[in-house]
Amino acid sequence: MPETPYRRVLVKLSGEALAAPDGYWLHPPTLAGLAEDIARTIATGIQVALVVGGGNMIRGARISQAGFIDRATGDSLGMMATVMNSLALETALNAAGVQARTMSAVSMPTICETFARQPALHHLDKGQVVVLAGGTGNPYFTTDTAAVLRAAELRCEAVLKATQVDGVYSADPKKDPAATRYDRITHDEAIARDLKVMDTAAFALARESRLSIVVGSVHAPSSITAILTGDAPCTRVVP
Repeated sequence: MPETPYRRVLVKLSGEALAAPDGYWLHPPTLAGLAEDIARTIATGIQVALVVGGGNMIRGARISQAGFIDRATGDSLGMMATVMNSLALETALNAAGVQARTMSAVSMPTICETFARQPALHHLDKGQVVVLAGGTGNPYFTTDTAAVLRAAELRCEAVLKATQVDGVYSADPKKDPAATRYDRITHDEAIARDLKVMDTAAFALARESRLSIVVGSVHAPSSITAILTGDAPCTRVVP
């Protein structure tokens, strides 16, 4: 297997990446493909933590805008959606031969472990994938922020944001055909150019923690492995 420049990374997946083409919240072939991709990443010697969103089921900010539910309750619903996605990923990873543990920031002891830093580090050191559910455990924070927070806590060397495009562009490439992709930029350059790498709180924490952010497409074959080994296009946002 090719080598990667990282020893430990946190992979951030959107909930939409797990959805079926017909809109159903989970697509088993996609889950299986992601699990096999992560298994290949593990085979390179890299340790992997995962954070997955819940947007395939519910977004707290969006549902609260409808006016019949408040934002804090909506975000609590979103946290529970991330737990369901995380348990599905854990099951797929185990089926692919990868030992995985779901740890939730929202305590659900009859369903999964409650997140605590030292046990999570222990699991990673043993070569297990830690699937981090429940966001930060607080409303008003996105799973992007949760991903950067957990990456800093778990001494990860980078956050890989697996998204819908193959990097960070000067403009939305779906709307502007003249948009150019950056291969490498700094945190300060991304802020000065108002590039939408992550939400503001997440990006500010990444800059403060001097965490590199790698942005690449979740749709390419063997995408996670290929991005981390340099075999797929991506953008590296570095301190």
